[in-house]
Amino acid sequence: MKYNPADIEKKWQEKWENEKVFRVEADSSREKFYCLEMFPYPSGKIHMGHVRNYAIGDVISRYMFMKGKNVIHPMGWDAFGLPAENAAIENKVHPDKWTKSNIDYMRAQLKKLGLSYDWDREIATCDPEYYRWEQLIFIKMYEKGLVYKKTSLLNWCDSCNTVLANEQVEEGLCWRCSSEVEKKELPGWYFKITDYADELLDCTNEMDGWPKKVLTMQQNWIGKSYGAEIDFKVEDFDETINVFTTRPDTLFGATFMSLAPEHPMTRKLLAGTEQEEGGIAFINEILKEDKISRMADDKEKKGYFTGRYAINPLNGTRMPVYIANFVLMDYGTGAVMAVPAHDQRDFDFAKVYDLNIKVVIMPEEGIDADNMEEAYTGPGKLVNSGDFNGMENEDAKKAIVDYLDNNKIGKSTVNYRLKDWQISRQRYWGAPIPFINCEKCGSVPVPEDQLPVKLPTDMDFSGHGNPLKSMESFWKTTCPKCGGEAERETDTMDTFVESSWYFLRYCSPQCDTAPFKSDEANYWMPVDQYIGGIEHAILHLLYSRFFTKVLRDLGYINFDEPFDRLLTQGMVCKETYRCEEHGWLFPEEAEDGKCSHCDSPVTVGRVEKMSKSKKNVVDPNKLIEQYGADTARLFIIFAAPPENELEWSDQGVEGCFRFLGRAWRLVQNNIGLFKEELEDYKVEGLVKEILFHTHVTIKKVTSDIEKYHLNTAVAALMELVNNLYKIEPKLSSSAEKKAFREAIEALAAMLAPFTPHTAEEIWTQMGNDVLLSASDWPAYVEEYTRQDEITVVVQVNGKVRAQLSLPRDVDKETAFEAAFADEKIQSYTEGKNIVKQIFVPNKLVNLVVK
Repeated sequence: MKYNPADIEKKWQEKWENEKVFRVEADSSREKFYCLEMFPYPSGKIHMGHVRNYAIGDVISRYMFMKGKNVIHPMGWDAFGLPAENAAIENKVHPDKWTKSNIDYMRAQLKKLGLSYDWDREIATCDPEYYRWEQLIFIKMYEKGLVYKKTSLLNWCDSCNTVLANEQVEEGLCWRCSSEVEKKELPGWYFKITDYADELLDCTNEMDGWPKKVLTMQQNWIGKSYGAEIDFKVEDFDETINVFTTRPDTLFGATFMSLAPEHPMTRKLLAGTEQEEGGIAFINEILKEDKISRMADDKEKKGYFTGRYAINPLNGTRMPVYIANFVLMDYGTGAVMAVPAHDQRDFDFAKVYDLNIKVVIMPEEGIDADNMEEAYTGPGKLVNSGDFNGMENEDAKKAIVDYLDNNKIGKSTVNYRLKDWQISRQRYWGAPIPFINCEKCGSVPVPEDQLPVKLPTDMDFSGHGNPLKSMESFWKTTCPKCGGEAERETDTMDTFVESSWYFLRYCSPQCDTAPFKSDEANYWMPVDQYIGGIEHAILHLLYSRFFTKVLRDLGYINFDEPFDRLLTQGMVCKETYRCEEHGWLFPEEAEDGKCSHCDSPVTVGRVEKMSKSKKNVVDPNKLIEQYGADTARLFIIFAAPPENELEWSDQGVEGCFRFLGRAWRLVQNNIGLFKEELEDYKVEGLVKEILFHTHVTIKKVTSDIEKYHLNTAVAALMELVNNLYKIEPKLSSSAEKKAFREAIEALAAMLAPFTPHTAEEIWTQMGNDVLLSASDWPAYVEEYTRQDEITVVVQVNGKVRAQLSLPRDVDKETAFEAAFADEKIQSYTEGKNIVKQIFVPNKLVNLVVK
């Protein structure tokens, strides 16, 4: 039989689906394994990044199935979000219809990959039966004091009459109409994630199954720091400016004040002054910029003098108060006591605006204060600091804080970079916030028996304003408390809310009495292996951890963390192609180095992440049509370790297809062995060689999958096939054939997680009635993994000069004797003194000569 993946794969996909092979139920008598890949946004097509993510998860899941675990492996759709609403505006199609159509298409694509999902657990976050429970959780959080409403500055496009997300602001302009974007104070809803800051931080020290890089990113994002809050009086002004600093030891060196443009004091300080008009213009200009770029070290330092002076509480120095582009409200109080001699950003700013630089921390080697080229941030003794002179700066921190506290002008405090989570979105395609606004009663939760608050379907998508605000039939209602006229909340929830608990809904997706069944969630959770991109290292993963702790405290679950192990797979990358006339080209438009549109030479660019914008993408559908899903899966696993970037290679895909063809032919050539009555064997001669190759491969593949070294597991299978081809012509006795037959059976079983369709087909051809998916993972016999002879490396002066085949556990004297007898070694040692002889049993002989 010829290897024909199209026929094989369709056959097995239908069988797995019809027989619900991967459907599971909670069973307390069995050991569970929860494998989860981050669910996709239904954009319309899966890409190779999806294929890699899901293939990795499928290898792990199928392996665990065969290891006898009760495996839950679900799939669903992160279905709310702005792209659907944009499509509604541009294509005049309702977001619900657009989203569900995309889900249908992508589901069919995923099924073509032969993934072991329990499709009975499928969810879509835009389903009212999903967000109904999200709304209930929202209300429960409000009742627990974890939800509140306040005003904040948001991006506002007056032309479109709508709030914009940061990604919709391009160089200060609205992405849709190119009008200038301004900052506007608007009310919004917040989750008090800061109440869990310490627990979120402390738990990172116990999360051994997570990459260190991700944990460090979360720790930095939470950003716990110890320091002092200090009150600075403002000259001729009634209010004080409160500052947080981690360096109270430098307080005597504070020579000016920097405020974030967003700081509520800036407009008050400017009011009625000559600087007001220019200051307001400066604030509006800076607020158009991206926050991250404002913080960049190489960003030009810009400031505006408010005309006001703060008073240093320790030495009475008048400190000019500036509004500065590099100061953000997201850290501390949004106000910085600037110490240019000991902070580089303050130093750079002081140089631009010719401000005083005063040294107060002196190292042993001294500092020439008049000729400083950069800030000094190291340790030292205090100078120019009054009664604190001569103290080591670390000791001075506490002493100065004690002084501030005793004089009621400051206090010791802990600060967090983490801020509460603003979850309001002024958009239609999201979960409605379940509150009603009443002039008399304020914000009142929707009664639980009236959930879900459903999105209306008869919407007009003009692109102007929040569509829900224009629908009186939606927002006009009565107050549940007083019965008076009231307005339903028209903000919807941030889509990160849906993805913060979806893994719990998978545990009992049909539950209609609660967000999920607690007993089933407590059985399946936490997720044993979570797989997704590093780009979600902070927000999604941090929010999921926060939600898990909240739901624990609400009594829904009995565990602390959602994910035991995390694997962040690398990106899929490919070179780019560009034509001078036609711009970026798809790979198929740049064959033979010429543009298919104009026959001009194509410029081949650097290898970078596959993206639609640069067209350096490979369509999974076309790949499957040409080579089959098993080849696509095998290449995406074999080409690189899961956590590394994967560089696309057409030759690599072809090589994986050839390997599957070789494995297929090996089975077909020997399929008759499975119908013969073969005699038992003794472990000797060729039988011993066959057993060695078989069992050493089982051992390595098992170990590699357990450690998620999936690419080297595939390499071991390729090596096994090569060795079996070498052995095949030597087969003669019935015993040898039986050992060989067992080797092929083991090969099929080990291929199953990687190339399940091909493995199932050859398994059936072997005469097995039980599906390979439901069969046991092969076990290895340790004794068979040892060879009588081993390879000992011989080095001369640390360089490998020969390799010797010697008996296992050879003694030191015999090993050296064999080394000196080797002709190659003789050529490197002849006429020289042997200075040292080193022996590592079963591995190495090293000769040091002069």
